[in-house]
Amino acid sequence: MTSTAATPARSDRPTSPPAGRMDEARAAELRAANINPHTGLATDYLNHFNEAVMLLEMVPDMPECAEDFLTWTPLSYAEHFWASNFKARDLAIEAYESADPKIREDFDNLTASMTSILTAVGAAMREATQDKTRATLAEQAASWVKPLVALAGGVINGGPESEAETSVPDR
Repeated sequence: MTSTAATPARSDRPTSPPAGRMDEARAAELRAANINPHTGLATDYLNHFNEAVMLLEMVPDMPECAEDFLTWTPLSYAEHFWASNFKARDLAIEAYESADPKIREDFDNLTASMTSILTAVGAAMREATQDKTRATLAEQAASWVKPLVALAGGVINGGPESEAETSVPDR
């Protein structure tokens, strides 16, 4: 009689260890790629949002930077890495996909909030006809997004949210 059991499919993608266990070689591989081995997330993704914040912060002094900000488009974690020159992009995407669901949910909620703010401000800036209005929108958006970037960094680095800068300065 022959066995009808299927042989496991082989994949070129690295497999994740069981939840809660990671060998030191895997942890070292993630650390070498600037991916937190405990969370499976890379701070490189925050560059996507930091770029938008940087452009927004320039708008009050250089109104022409509003046009540069308006070219910013939302990218998911995977889209960001696919579009980047990040050496370990496949590893970054795989680590994100196998991250603890709660950590990823917290992170995804923060990045969704940042994306929502930046998208809404972009739409408002397209409607604005005055540089002063665009500058005000830019300042307000930057003041909302910067603390969220810090919170997302806290999630990536595995620290409690209370360690991240959460205060929004009065303007």
